[in-house]
Amino acid sequence: MNEPREDADPDSPDGRGGAATVLPAGPPGSGRAGLDRRRILGAAIEFIDERGLNALTMRRLGAHLGVEAMALYRYVPGREQLLDGVVESVIDELYGDPEVHLAASHGWQDYLQRLAHGVRRIALAHPEVFPLVATRPPAAPWVRPPLRSLRWVESFLTALIDSGFTEEAAVAAYRSYSSFLLGHLLLEVSQKGVKISPEDRPEGVPEAVVSTDLTEYPTVVRLEALLSLDESAAEFEEALENLLGRLEVVLTEARTPRRGDPRN
Repeated sequence: MNEPREDADPDSPDGRGGAATVLPAGPPGSGRAGLDRRRILGAAIEFIDERGLNALTMRRLGAHLGVEAMALYRYVPGREQLLDGVVESVIDELYGDPEVHLAASHGWQDYLQRLAHGVRRIALAHPEVFPLVATRPPAAPWVRPPLRSLRWVESFLTALIDSGFTEEAAVAAYRSYSSFLLGHLLLEVSQKGVKISPEDRPEGVPEAVVSTDLTEYPTVVRLEALLSLDESAAEFEEALENLLGRLEVVLTEARTPRRGDPRN
């Protein structure tokens, strides 16, 4: 690991010393030796980081690993399952990030701040991969906003309910928080030239989604009725009103003379 640059964005790879958490593909010609699902997903992330999502095919990924594409199907049935695995692997980086806490042990605000910066670190480390986080169908198709990683949703809801939020308030917080965070970060990576498009989103719900075992996510399942409500219009209006309120504060602060300002 390199020393972090003092002038770099603290959430960027440069600001973190260039730390990499993805298992690399391995040296060219390594072939089938050591080939497993984890290495394949790590290689797919590496490939997308370098060449972009639209360049990824099973054949090209096989060549990147030094094997025939058919060798990959033993571990990953197809491209759609590969992309789902890529999202889950990238999101799993949150759980290896020492700055991200799995429980709100220091208060829910601290928990949400740490989580937000952890997700931003992922976006900046893998800008070409990050749009998949917001566009892949969730394993529970009724979750709104859709988010592929139910592990994240389960952790989020549990942390807020344990902090005193009602179930309704926790779901409302999930909606507002995830919409803000993913929307902001998608815009941020798009400014780096990443294409934000639905091109790679499959039509309908993949079979893998339908057959997902949800027993590991009891909070998500229990709150299905709340998570499946479409509150988009009300949430948009509330977010807009909050923004206008914040701009009113900015305007007031701009009009207030600062002490010691020679212009006053």
